[in-house]
Amino acid sequence: MKKPGVWITLLFGLALIAVLLYSTMGLRKHRVEVCVEFRGRQSCRIASGATKEDALRTATDNACALISAGMTDSIACGNTPPYKVTWLEGK
Repeated sequence: MKKPGVWITLLFGLALIAVLLYSTMGLRKHRVEVCVEFRGRQSCRIASGATKEDALRTATDNACALISAGMTDSIACGNTPPYKVTWLEGK
């Protein structure tokens, strides 16, 4: 028979995994594809977020990461309105 400490550790680990899965699924309520043009370069990315604003910001930041260089460019690109925003259904 295994020691009680092993069972407690196992149950704690399973509970932690369950909480992480539950919280992660809650973050994906909104999905969006954003296309950005910055200094003649274009990039499109899909992202999810708990709110529409979070999803839009994440997709914009991800798209800008591929077409900008350095912090100043990243900020400028992130402040550029996307030329295409497509809200996606499902998770």
